[in-house]
Amino acid sequence: MPRTEEIQAPRTVVDRKARVDADHQMELFHLRLKDRGLKSTGQRDDIARVFFGIGQHISAERLYAEVKKINPHVGYATIYRTLRLLKECELVSERHFDDGQARYEVVSDKHHDHFICERCGKIIEFQNDSIERLQETVARELKAQLTRHKMELYGICADCLAKGD
Repeated sequence: MPRTEEIQAPRTVVDRKARVDADHQMELFHLRLKDRGLKSTGQRDDIARVFFGIGQHISAERLYAEVKKINPHVGYATIYRTLRLLKECELVSERHFDDGQARYEVVSDKHHDHFICERCGKIIEFQNDSIERLQETVARELKAQLTRHKMELYGICADCLAKGD
């Protein structure tokens, strides 16, 4: 019989990934632009560099505000065109959470799900092997093949609970 300390329930792992390697992402962006016959421009590079430097879910509006700090000549249209181009280059994915506002995140080769705080708006990425196995079980029971999924959990984050908000 296994000892108690050997039996561990699967844990939820909060993705505390290191900052995105912005230089590497910029290299990929330039290569993919070249593959499409497009040029790298100063404004595109400023937008991409700020986006990759932030390394978290961000709205176009917040990205615009951050880019304006380093390049006041960038307009909203250029932000949206560059985000669309980054999506086409498969470097960025667009997410729509409950509030309907589009947010963008760096494409990752590692699957993750999201917990969204309904008070402060914080988005916490997490991975849980039990949830992943359960989804496969559900698909088997339905005699179906699971090809993809997206999970979003909504609630109050630990920080907001601690503040008593």
